Amino acid sequence: MSAHVRRAGTVAVVGRPNAGKSTLVNALVGTKVAIVSDKPQTTRRRLLGIRTDAEGQIVFVDTPGLHKPLHRLNKAMMNEALEALREEDVRLLVVDVSVPSGGGDRFALDLLARAEGPRIAVLNKIDQVSRAALLPRLEAVSRAGIFEDIVPVSALTGEGLDLLVPVIRRHLPEGEDLFPAATVTNSDTKTRAAELIREKFLERTREEIPYGLGVFVEEVRRDEAKDLTVIKATVVVDRDSHKGIVLGAGGRLLREAGTAARLELEQALGGRFYLELLVAARPGWREDPRFLDTLTS
Repeated sequence: MSAHVRRAGTVAVVGRPNAGKSTLVNALVGTKVAIVSDKPQTTRRRLLGIRTDAEGQIVFVDTPGLHKPLHRLNKAMMNEALEALREEDVRLLVVDVSVPSGGGDRFALDLLARAEGPRIAVLNKIDQVSRAALLPRLEAVSRAGIFEDIVPVSALTGEGLDLLVPVIRRHLPEGEDLFPAATVTNSDTKTRAAELIREKFLERTREEIPYGLGVFVEEVRRDEAKDLTVIKATVVVDRDSHKGIVLGAGGRLLREAGTAARLELEQALGGRFYLELLVAARPGWREDPRFLDTLTS
C-alpha cells in the first residue's frame, strides 16, 4: 500500500469586488477570518485563511477585488491582488453569477490568462440563479480556455464546497504544513481589531462613506489590573461632513459599532477588550503613502 501523500500550499483567491471571495474563504476555513460586507472593496489587504485536515493544509490568500484603481489606496489594493496572482501555488478566480458578465469579468480573465500556474474558476452564488441562467456563464468561462477546473458553488449555503476542496488540493504541491495545525489566520490582534471595527462601520453607513473610511489602530495594550486588552483606534474619514455621519446622533453610531466590534473580538480571541474610538477627518488620506502604510501593512 502506498504511503499517504500530504499536500500543502497557497491559493490566491481573486475576483471582482463583491464576488464573495471573503465569504468563500470563511466558509472553506470553517470560521470567520475575513470581514464581509455588501460594499465593494471591503478587503484592502491580503489576508490568510488556513484550512488544515487529514489530507493536508490549504492556505487561502483572500485579496482585494480586481478593479481599475483611481486612488493610491486602490493601487495598493490592486498590487496586493497582483502579487498574490504571481506568488501563490494556485490561482482561484471567483465569479459572481448573480450579476451579468461585463468589462470587469474580461479584465479579471485577462489578468488570470497572464498568470502562470494552475487556475480554477469558482462560479459563486449559484443559489441566486436558475440552472438555465448558470449554463451560459459556465460555457463562457470554459471558452476562455485558461482554467484546469470550473466548480459552481454557493459560499453562502455551502453548496459545492465539498467538491471544490479536493479539486484545489489536487493542484497543490506535496509537502508538510506551512503553519501549525491550529492556526486559522496570520492576522495579529491589531489587524483583526482594525478590520472588525471597519466592518461594523461598513454595516451601518451608506453611500460614499465606506470608500473614504479607514481605521488606524494606534495602541494595543494589556491592563492587568482590570484583566482586559485596551485598543485605541481612530476611524478616519476623508471629509469633515462625514464625521457627523460616522459619529451618529449623540455619538450613537460610534458606540453601536464599537460595541459590536468589541463583542466579536472577545468571541474570536477570548478575554475582555475595551475599545477607545475616535473619529477624525483627514482629507486626501487615500493618496498619502505614509498613512496608507499603516492601514495596508
